Amino acid sequence: MRLVFHTLCLIFLFSSCKTPEARKPVNIKSGSFIDESINRNKELAAKEESRIQKIISTDTINNYITSQTGFWYFYSKKDTLSSITPKYGDMVTFNYNLKDLNGNVIYSKQELDTITYRIDKEELFLGLREGLKLMKQGEIVTFLFPSYQAYGYYGDDHKIGTNIPLIAEVTLNTITKESTTEN
Repeated sequence: MRLVFHTLCLIFLFSSCKTPEARKPVNIKSGSFIDESINRNKELAAKEESRIQKIISTDTINNYITSQTGFWYFYSKKDTLSSITPKYGDMVTFNYNLKDLNGNVIYSKQELDTITYRIDKEELFLGLREGLKLMKQGEIVTFLFPSYQAYGYYGDDHKIGTNIPLIAEVTLNTITKESTTEN
């Protein structure tokens, strides 16, 4: 009886052992979601830029400048004498308001009050962060930001929703250069 049991165990052991086979996935993903997302974002950016270009083309009063980072702006008050613009670490104070592309005020200057900001060392939305670096003390500049330069997909969790392009009227009050001396 023992011999039969051992023989059966050996047969079962040898017959059940085989090399592992790779399992095939049930669903094959090809990265199509990422491709679709890229296409949606390109279409959204093109629509927003088209709306901004329409605003620019109908505004015959102001001379718009295209930034290297993808937004447009014009000067309401320009300083032609100074060459000092804020750099990394400099402290600036400024006032601004935010509007949608239809000109509806989202945040007023009074609501936002005077902002004190250390260039590139504190949080501020991308377009405004880059726009401040173009300004000189006392200048007033109006920026037109596509949503990817503003609050993007997430908005600001208050008044600015998803993918909203913005107009910001900014007054740069002061620039305080970062101290370069070390103790």
